[in-house]
Amino acid sequence: MKLRKVTAAAAAALVLSLTATACGGDDSSNESDSGSSGGSSIKIGIKYDQPGLGLKEPNGDFSGFDVDVATYVAKELGYEPDQIEFVETKSADRENALARGDVKFIAATYSITPERQEKVDFAGPYLLAHQDLLVKADSDITEATDLNDKKLCSVTGSTSAQNVKDDFAPDAQLKENGTYSECIAALQSGAVDALTTDDSILAGFAAQEQYQGQFKLAGLKLSNENYGIGVKKGDTATVDKINAALEKMESDGAWDKAVKDNFGPANYKNEPAPKIGDIVS
Repeated sequence: MKLRKVTAAAAAALVLSLTATACGGDDSSNESDSGSSGGSSIKIGIKYDQPGLGLKEPNGDFSGFDVDVATYVAKELGYEPDQIEFVETKSADRENALARGDVKFIAATYSITPERQEKVDFAGPYLLAHQDLLVKADSDITEATDLNDKKLCSVTGSTSAQNVKDDFAPDAQLKENGTYSECIAALQSGAVDALTTDDSILAGFAAQEQYQGQFKLAGLKLSNENYGIGVKKGDTATVDKINAALEKMESDGAWDKAVKDNFGPANYKNEPAPKIGDIVS
């Protein structure tokens, strides 16, 4: 009987000890996740299928301007490249991914809009892009109005081509494909005359080795797209840290280098690095 009583008491003490340890562990974990001194790892949302911006290479590596920006920001938050886990975040799931806590922040051609600002907070902007046209290098299309009676490609669900038809070329023939890669193939074969979306995305494709010299950007500014870094709504501390990192990236020349590395072969005439908080309408 005495042995059973001692065992029960010991078990109770052990339970209390484990409970206290677990509580202490939770506090430590939360502090690590704060980003004040880094942590074991950080999850960052990017695109996997946009060359020059966010691309998962066949060997598993990641490349692109958004990847370079995200890596720089993460380092300023206390994380080395081998502590970063890049998570694919498709456009339709970006707000949900942040709300669920799937990622700490998102750098994925994420245009800052009033509608999105109701759901997430944004750092930046870190790039000002514009809707543009990609055409063959020898094309005589120089204005959006030139697309009347021409075939214009965009991806399914995008409003870019419809905007061109509504505002500039009512007689344009709209063609939809599932991916930008399919539109590029159609442009290459002559099945369409132009592809439209953000100039940064177009430049990323045109800069790829297999396409160099085949295409050109028309250089139009049909819209303003202020790319920001999305953060969970209410996480102002992380927004402030990311903004400080973006300012440092511009001041030390890393921003310019990332632009040239990822868009240079396409002769992308990018806007200067935007001022933090300066949203161009």
